[in-house]
Amino acid sequence: MEEVSAIVLAAGKGTRMKTNKSKVVHKIYGKELVKRVVETAYKAGIKDVITVVGHKREEVERVLGDSVKYAYQDELLGTGHTAMQAIPYLKGKKGKVVILYGDVPLIRPETIKKLIAKSVMDREYATILTAIYDNPTGYGRVIRDIGGNVKAIVEEKDATEEEKYINEINAGVYCFDIEELILALEKLTPNNAQGEYYLTDVIKIMNDKGLKTGAIIIEDNTEILGVNDRSQLEMLTRILKIRINQEHMKNGVTIEDMENTYIYDDVKIGVDTVIHPNTTIKSGVVIGENCEIGPNSYIREGCNIADNVKIGSFVELKKATIGEGTKVPHLSYMGDCEIGSKTNIGCGTITCNYDGFKKSKTIIGNNAFIGSNVNFIAPVTVGDNTLIAAGSTITDDVPADALSIARERQTNKEGWNKKD
Repeated sequence: MEEVSAIVLAAGKGTRMKTNKSKVVHKIYGKELVKRVVETAYKAGIKDVITVVGHKREEVERVLGDSVKYAYQDELLGTGHTAMQAIPYLKGKKGKVVILYGDVPLIRPETIKKLIAKSVMDREYATILTAIYDNPTGYGRVIRDIGGNVKAIVEEKDATEEEKYINEINAGVYCFDIEELILALEKLTPNNAQGEYYLTDVIKIMNDKGLKTGAIIIEDNTEILGVNDRSQLEMLTRILKIRINQEHMKNGVTIEDMENTYIYDDVKIGVDTVIHPNTTIKSGVVIGENCEIGPNSYIREGCNIADNVKIGSFVELKKATIGEGTKVPHLSYMGDCEIGSKTNIGCGTITCNYDGFKKSKTIIGNNAFIGSNVNFIAPVTVGDNTLIAAGSTITDDVPADALSIARERQTNKEGWNKKD
């Protein structure tokens, strides 16, 4: 694949969000909108990403750090003007540049790859991502000639009555030849109802020059949905949740209630594992095969769960490594810990991993039996084949094959509470 850059447009104010923050730093499923877009660009094989920032630029820069180059837009004069700000980074380059939006977070890497591949294969100077909408009101219409080639994109406010009946709309994602895009951007004028520089006008400029332009119709219209307000943010979160859950089910995972299961990005789950309702699994968690998770369990970042493990109801795990065949049935918190294989963790067990200053680790060996309501005061190590009596508070290491009892001896005061 020839050299490909990307421009991510992220300079807008997002006034409909009613927020004191930049719209694109709001999170969808634990990750900022703009960060999702940038990461998608890299997953699509793009090596160079330029992000155009403006309103609350420091917030966007804080999120993206040095993962991108930055261009700055002080006046919001339309999408064409936004793209113009990236020209200094593109001059002297040959190849393709993809235009993406910081508030359109659900586009897939595969879609971007297809767009680039078509542009290269068909030798198009502009390749547009389009969609078919039953009700295209509010969107720019794609104007094709009788041969199916793209002639222009007309914005809703500038469209004729006849053009408004066209149901192929501009999705706003483009793949351009870098050199010709720069020349076209330099010719843009704000001669339209909004008085703005439209990026869509680049298509007409290229056509007038006799350059070949084309389009690819997206298969899943949810990929091009943007976030303009809180309700749309919630809607896209639901779409992403279902998309992730469906992918796991395709790979052999049973999810009993897709609507009430929350699996974040980059989670790996082995075949024949069952996820019960109201379970949350955060990013980066690895779960093996034939496990049973939930209901109402919360598995946080940094967890690695082996095969044939049971994580029961109202269990929270955090930075926990759980060995094969181990059971944590219910009502336990296991944080900053390593648990061996075939160990049973009793109801109400807690690793006390934080002393107010630092986090410490609990290590529990293989084939251990932990009674109910046990507190492990970390750092502490419990050996293999141990038995910890229910209600114990463990402050010292426990050797292998030992029974540990750490609780106050029971004393009965007869008649103490007798009422006259």
